[in-house]
Amino acid sequence: MDCCENLRRAVEFRCPEWVPILFGSKGVNDSHWVGFAQPSGWKPAVPNEDEWGCIWEKPPEGSNVVNMGQPRGHPLKSWDLFDQMKWPDPDAPGRFDNLAEQLSKAGDKYVVAGCGFTLFERMHYMRGMAELMVDMYECPDRVHELADRILDIQIGFIRNYAKYGRGRIHAVAMTDDWGTQNTHFISIPMFRKFFKERYRRLFRAIHDGGMHAWMHSCGHVNEIIQEWIDVGLDIVNLQQPRNLGIEEIGRRYAGKICFVTTVDIQATLPWKTPAEVRAEAKLLLECWGTPKGGFIVGEYGDPRAIGATEENGQAMFEAFMELGRHPAWKKPSA
Repeated sequence: MDCCENLRRAVEFRCPEWVPILFGSKGVNDSHWVGFAQPSGWKPAVPNEDEWGCIWEKPPEGSNVVNMGQPRGHPLKSWDLFDQMKWPDPDAPGRFDNLAEQLSKAGDKYVVAGCGFTLFERMHYMRGMAELMVDMYECPDRVHELADRILDIQIGFIRNYAKYGRGRIHAVAMTDDWGTQNTHFISIPMFRKFFKERYRRLFRAIHDGGMHAWMHSCGHVNEIIQEWIDVGLDIVNLQQPRNLGIEEIGRRYAGKICFVTTVDIQATLPWKTPAEVRAEAKLLLECWGTPKGGFIVGEYGDPRAIGATEENGQAMFEAFMELGRHPAWKKPSA
């Protein structure tokens, strides 16, 4: 069985032969990621501006931490600017010119296409978090209008992935961080009012293209996971399993959705011993995996940003490789 078929079986609960591994820094990655490009000739109007008009504050040059930064300039600081916005065009020339080349390097791997900050995140990056929260109460029609505009653009990107990928893209991956340390940002009734049915449309577009829907979300999203399951999410990427409660999430959702996870990036990787890291890897596999699948493991993309040591990263990798029976596993020599 090749990597692609094995990972598809893990997502679809069809008895994979091993637990898929996404550890590119260790030279073992059962997936291959691709993405679309900015339009031909596009340039930011000001430094660190993205295509949506958000302006990012980046870490200083030469910083020891490599991360994406934070959006500090919000193009919709006033709703009066809505009709003046220059929205991204999924069909713009140059978007998918290099997709075929990216796909040619996939080999037998499962291909994941990135869709970036998808809905909620893009909305508050454009409007501002506090402003968007108030708007949900004071001018909900505006929030609906913004959500629909962003959703239509993202669905355009998804349809083009299906069109230009020609059946070689297996999942579309999105990010929407929905949790604080203790709960979700908004109530479940408010989530249902503004977001649930829009996620259904988003996931349906992905499925119509023959692809899996993959969502990353940070924070305590214990209740929202069920909302995503209801509307068709296939894969959820969670990187703070201790915050969520490993046993609780397993009890509530194992077998209902496929997890992509890592040893906890806040409570474990930066602070615990290698033995404790290995123990958590084992617990995750026992609680979140099932005999039929539903479990994928990966690494955090910027270990320096969370203070994780190389020793702990290696312990996590070895534990998942061994416990998950990965065919590339070779026990370290004594």
